[in-house]
Amino acid sequence: MPNITHNINEVTTRWQKNAVKAGRNANAINLLAVSKGQPIAAVEAAWRAGLRYFGENYLQEALAKIAATAALDIEWHFIGHMQTNKTRTIAEQFAWVHSVDRLKIAQRLSAQRPAHLPPLNICLQVNIDGEASKSGVPPERVPALALAVAALPRLRLRGLMVIPGPNPSVGNQRQSFRRTADLLKQLQCFSPALASLDTLSMGMSDDMEAAIAEGATWIRIGTAIFGPRLK
Repeated sequence: MPNITHNINEVTTRWQKNAVKAGRNANAINLLAVSKGQPIAAVEAAWRAGLRYFGENYLQEALAKIAATAALDIEWHFIGHMQTNKTRTIAEQFAWVHSVDRLKIAQRLSAQRPAHLPPLNICLQVNIDGEASKSGVPPERVPALALAVAALPRLRLRGLMVIPGPNPSVGNQRQSFRRTADLLKQLQCFSPALASLDTLSMGMSDDMEAAIAEGATWIRIGTAIFGPRLK
């Protein structure tokens, strides 16, 4: 297993350095450790190193980790594509869902969120670059979907999530993230029901600098913390 503590320190240095460079408060940016494909021991090592927010893409893998780490104060985020038959378990087990792109999914999460839990935090996944291979709602359809989701009980719509296509150019990376940040600002002005949106979930190991420069509030980091996925 890689030296996870060392890797977390490296990521933290990158994130804080780039926040300062962008004139931002580093405390306004949260680190989500993406632990998909990693063993439970890696999650435990990252927790011992101080991380508390973990993201998973695949429900069955996530449930095994949630059960094994039940004694730890971990906040679990679901960041993968959702099937309708998995929404009840996701609504019961996670604090955040970053990947809502259909009203039907949001309606099911709302109806299935247990009453004793706080509202489920929701981000809408936007296909910001119009990639045919990517999930996500097209930007032009986001306002209507956001209004509908914001009206649902037991959910709290927080903002937007994007996964731009890979691009070695920091300038091009920033363009995709800037369009997402602009879309969030448009939503905040679109309706009073959306004025409190506060979240941009964007940026991964290879493009976190560009995302931070354009306003990311959650950066989703896997490889830079854990190394290559084991499965």
